[in-house]
Amino acid sequence: MSVLELETEVRAGARPAPRPQSRRLPGRSWHRWISPLVLVVAWQIASATGLLPTRLLAAPSTIAATALDLVRDGTLPTAIAVSLQRVLAGFAAGAVAGIGTALVAGLSRAGENAVDPIMQMLRALPFFGLIPLFILWFGIGETPKVLLVALAVSFPLYLNTFAGIRGVDGKLAEVARTLKLGGAQLVRHIVLPGALPQTLVGLRQSLGVAWLALIVAEQINADAGLGYMINDAREFLRTDVIVVGLLVYSALGLLTDALVRLLERRALTWRREFLSR
Repeated sequence: MSVLELETEVRAGARPAPRPQSRRLPGRSWHRWISPLVLVVAWQIASATGLLPTRLLAAPSTIAATALDLVRDGTLPTAIAVSLQRVLAGFAAGAVAGIGTALVAGLSRAGENAVDPIMQMLRALPFFGLIPLFILWFGIGETPKVLLVALAVSFPLYLNTFAGIRGVDGKLAEVARTLKLGGAQLVRHIVLPGALPQTLVGLRQSLGVAWLALIVAEQINADAGLGYMINDAREFLRTDVIVVGLLVYSALGLLTDALVRLLERRALTWRREFLSR
């Protein structure tokens, strides 16, 4: 029995009237692009007139030309592929660790006392301070880079999943006991679906943190990736390449966030609150 069926039994059909959905006025979505375009035009004018020196920040036209050159010679696609591989590996490890520890801490008071203090202490550690230790423990290969991303990812997922588990309606647990559901069935059919909205919030946060952690991780003797490309450009004062790398980071962050939002729409269709938005 799913959490939707249990909610139906508990609430006994007491369904509130659906709220009217707000609709955007047609033809107004382009208004959101006005201010960014004005900013880019002002940026280009300031660079062309010398108000903004190119040694401090390259002009948008120069950045666009540099991005095209980096794509043509294969530098940018290769850097993106390497960074994506590191983020995906770190995210997978961090997601397993974060959700697993949240289950241990959220399902019992003893588990919370054992896990939560350690997670809170680790959450306060600065990433840059961990780099020397990770190099000492794991060398200068891919392992410390992936582990730094995994560590960063695990905390948002842990906090949000833990809050979601503790926020599950107690009446659903009573119904589960009435139906004589086992521990595994209770977690599968009630705890995890009930915590899913909060877990997805943590998923969105952790993806954003993953890209920030990757910039730190790629300081560890990297010879490829977006972070390496930015660091190499910094040595030669190539602000155009630096901006290209930062823009790619932003675009990848937006893309991954959009994918999670799509997953959220598909996974939470059973929630009336979600459907009434």
